[in-house]
Amino acid sequence: MKLGIVIYSSDSETVWNAFRFGNHALKNGDVVKIFLLAKGVECESLNTDKFNITEQIDSFANNSGKIFACGTCLKIRGSHGSEVCPLSTMKDMYEIVKESDKIITF
Repeated sequence: MKLGIVIYSSDSETVWNAFRFGNHALKNGDVVKIFLLAKGVECESLNTDKFNITEQIDSFANNSGKIFACGTCLKIRGSHGSEVCPLSTMKDMYEIVKESDKIITF
């Protein structure tokens, strides 16, 4: 299955669970792409003592998961993306939605 995940939250537990779900889907042989939108582009800075989001992001990326980050949302926050979460566009989000069998949002 091709799964698209849109993360628009900056709540640490929510983002952690979104990546955990993505990692679980990858382990089950699915193709998974994540698009970070709005507050979701802040995901790399949301680690807490309880929720190690960076660990989940690294696991996702190291297991062939693809991450895209809204360029406009990054610019609003004075950021330029990163190697793991590269600057992307609405066209990228559209393509993820178009090609996915299922879309889930967090």
